[in-house]
Amino acid sequence: MNCLFCNLDPELVICENELALAVYDKFPVNPGHVLVITKRHFSSFFEAREEEIGAVYRLIKEVRAILDAKHDPDGYNVGVNIGECAGQTIWHLHFHVIPRFIGDVDRPMGGVRRVKPALTTWTKEQ
Repeated sequence: MNCLFCNLDPELVICENELALAVYDKFPVNPGHVLVITKRHFSSFFEAREEEIGAVYRLIKEVRAILDAKHDPDGYNVGVNIGECAGQTIWHLHFHVIPRFIGDVDRPMGGVRRVKPALTTWTKEQ
């Protein structure tokens, strides 16, 4: 199998558990952007076993502690892309853990809803 995430260099792994591992994203949105990747190869969140989701959740919490200590972010976005129309480009389930910092974008309001900015024209005051 020629999957980028199935053939990762072990030296890139930040932390891992029995069913998932974490690495820094090679194309980070912000400093500290991490990918939490299932060890079993499959493409969709909806194919994951409950124990895999539990392992990913535990690893996301571990990654957060590492990033809090190293980068002291003001917030986080945690997300997964499922399907080509949602932006998935690597067909192996992985979660993005993106540290966020005050001022890293002009108007962060709306978070992940802002993937379609034209549909989020409301303001904080509304």
